[in-house]
Amino acid sequence: MKVFLATIFLATVALPSSAAAQQTSRLDTERPFRALLIVAHPDDEYDMAATVYRIAQELAGWVDQIVISDGEGGYRYSLLANRYYGVDLTDESTGRSNLPKIREAEARGAARILGIRRQWFLKERDDHFTLSADEALKSWRTDRVLAELVESLREGHYDVVFVSLPTAETHNQHKAASLLALKAVEQLPVRERPAVVGAEADPKDTASYKALSAYPSTAVISSSPQFHFDRDTRFGFQNALSYEIVVDWVIAEHKSQGLFQTKCGQDRFENFWVFALSADSSLSRTKALFERIAAPTSRGKQTAAAVSGNAQ
Repeated sequence: MKVFLATIFLATVALPSSAAAQQTSRLDTERPFRALLIVAHPDDEYDMAATVYRIAQELAGWVDQIVISDGEGGYRYSLLANRYYGVDLTDESTGRSNLPKIREAEARGAARILGIRRQWFLKERDDHFTLSADEALKSWRTDRVLAELVESLREGHYDVVFVSLPTAETHNQHKAASLLALKAVEQLPVRERPAVVGAEADPKDTASYKALSAYPSTAVISSSPQFHFDRDTRFGFQNALSYEIVVDWVIAEHKSQGLFQTKCGQDRFENFWVFALSADSSLSRTKALFERIAAPTSRGKQTAAAVSGNAQ
């Protein structure tokens, strides 16, 4: 087995010069770092799974999750799960009536692996795949969802909100969930806003992102990702283990989603873009978090997170 030697690149980053701002550039040791995932479907934690595990299980952070849709639209690739669950999930009517409860249970299993502390399921309809975010926003009870998101943000005092990166090619509900998360954060006073970070798992760490022209809130600090996490970071006896194992465990929890199972070992990197509406203080804190992620673990090994020179 090839042993991957992880490396770290921590670029010099210009931070605000005031004493208060310098203080926020370090993680507050008196309270855990707090992160919230806002996603469309019960398996969308995949894009940031290894990073969430590192925060929650190894750095004692708090990670919560809001899942907006009920996942019933995932019946098409459920053939292998029919015998496992004892019901014909590929039949549209049967699948749509049974999958919401099944997929919620699967998401709770994944949360136990990752160390997610609390989950909320908003149970909006998972209709069908298109590229139109507006279609999802019209089919969901968006006022209700937005109110739930704002309430959670105000009560949780999160440092960072992770969403799926809303690219032009992204599933319409992925886009819609991220747009609603950004809209909810915009309703907070600027100084109280968490950093909003778009996540995308990819075989490479050199991806580029362009904001959606119809939605100004999707503007990011840089077209290149500010942070990376390498799932192939090696540790343990003879460096035989990696964070890819954790990701594969998460994938395996979502047994009703047969096509999703083919993602095992496919995406080595978790790439992260920071949205421009994020507060300066939260940016400093998020940078400090990724510096901690990149620091040597208790195993004496380094993790392969990186902070780019574009992080503010």
